[in-house]
Amino acid sequence: MDWLHSLFLGEGIAHTVLVLSMVIAIGVMLGRIKIAGISIGVTWILFVGIAAGHFGMTIDHNTLHFIKEFGLILFVFSIGLQVGPGFFSSFKEGGLKLVGCGAAVVFLGAAATYIIHLVTGTPMTTMVGVMSGAVTNTPGLGAAQQAYADVTGINDESIALGYAVAYPLGVVGVILSLIAIRYITRVNFAEENKALEAMRAEQTNVIRFSVEFTNGALEGHSVAHLRELINRSFVISRIMHHDGTITIADGTSVLKLGEKLRVICSPDDSEAVVAFFGQQIEMTKEEWGAAPESQTQLASRRIVITKPEINGKKFSDLRLRTKYGINITRVNRAGIDLIPYQGMELQMGDRVMVVGNEKAIEQVADVLGNSIKKLREPQLLTIFFGIALGVLFGSIPLMNIPQPVKLGLAGGPLIVAILIGRFGPHFHLVTYTTMSANLMLREVGLAMFLAGVGIGAGDGFVEAIMGGGYRWIGYGFIITVLPIMIVGLFARLKLKVNYYTLMGLLSGSMTNPPALGYSNATSGNDMPALGYATVYPVVMFLRVLMAQMLILMVM
Repeated sequence: MDWLHSLFLGEGIAHTVLVLSMVIAIGVMLGRIKIAGISIGVTWILFVGIAAGHFGMTIDHNTLHFIKEFGLILFVFSIGLQVGPGFFSSFKEGGLKLVGCGAAVVFLGAAATYIIHLVTGTPMTTMVGVMSGAVTNTPGLGAAQQAYADVTGINDESIALGYAVAYPLGVVGVILSLIAIRYITRVNFAEENKALEAMRAEQTNVIRFSVEFTNGALEGHSVAHLRELINRSFVISRIMHHDGTITIADGTSVLKLGEKLRVICSPDDSEAVVAFFGQQIEMTKEEWGAAPESQTQLASRRIVITKPEINGKKFSDLRLRTKYGINITRVNRAGIDLIPYQGMELQMGDRVMVVGNEKAIEQVADVLGNSIKKLREPQLLTIFFGIALGVLFGSIPLMNIPQPVKLGLAGGPLIVAILIGRFGPHFHLVTYTTMSANLMLREVGLAMFLAGVGIGAGDGFVEAIMGGGYRWIGYGFIITVLPIMIVGLFARLKLKVNYYTLMGLLSGSMTNPPALGYSNATSGNDMPALGYATVYPVVMFLRVLMAQMLILMVM
């Protein structure tokens, strides 16, 4: 039976794979258990890992470090790719408010750490380790250790020990705080979903209406010329002539008085567009499609861009209107409708609404792809090229005080993934992944990260607590919960932040992937991930900076 003992308690690849797989599998099964309707989900993997480490099922230190860091990279990179296309627009629409709240959580946590140090007399080195564990920030731990070693020439093991003791409750503390805020502010998920739909409707920026052309001063001009005159974003998709025939409009279409126009534009431009052309009239979708087939045979269809060679190209490059006589009325990207224009760059996964006759639409579909099967193909080049670039970026020293402040193996890949998700098509990188593929990559990475942290913290965990470290757990819990509750309640009650976004904001402000995993599972949408990604880069920088400053304050 030596082989069995070696497999469970020995070393080697088989032992590593077995322990890692068992920890993740048992943690996932326990995560399905709900108490009073509440479950901490995949966070169970962390506690199963601690138990495994405590009972001797450990993994080689270097291997464990790789598992943990690579899992975290996969997790944050997949989040960055998902939120990248809409990241900068969300940052403009309230992003600074979210970043301000995230920074407030960081500063309140640092203040709580310093006050506990003064009141209890606990060494600052230990308290910085507790703080790093309480906010689940490994880069901050590394920065604190390095700063202390550079100043004193020795290592202080209490920094890492404080981190290990405070970390588990730091993870759970964030989740418990999110649940507490939910009940204190009486969050109703049905109302949150309605508010979310209303917000997304505002972001859609596309409305459709009918106008009777009555502006005599503009008669005889082409649609392209009129667009230059008004300098507004709009599309005329169809024109109903005096005899009742309906034709597809393009830039060369010449308008005549009394004709009816089907217009698509943003809500902000609608009043000006109506006043420019004439007067708004009521016409149903059926009336616009009611012309005799012999005259028009008009149809509309949503076509998905699936050909890689289209990725990054502009409408002006494709000349679809000129070649096929169709009209593009809107583009749906990441769930948001956009008004098309000739300079718009297309991305894999975009869904374009095409209006025209059936034959022309079929030809356009051939040009753009419209093959859902191709969207399911994995884009490994983008993923691993982006990860490599992210690691390089995260390793660049940003400041020296006296140690370099870096974004690290989490912040670097996250920022690069966001940039690739937004600008990758400019360089013909295919950034689209199906939601199921993104979720699988994300969950595998999170599971690896939690298992690695748990197994690493398990060895010596109980001994540290019994030796007086139990007090550190309480200190860490205060550092975790107090800033979140203060900022969370302020953001919810005063700033009226949507609860789904708030969960992501608070998870990101604590650089806490397990809390984000819980938030994603609770919300069922991508708002927590978007809030997390909005604040994470700035907060990561502040966490690393703050850990070093607290160490240097007492040197």
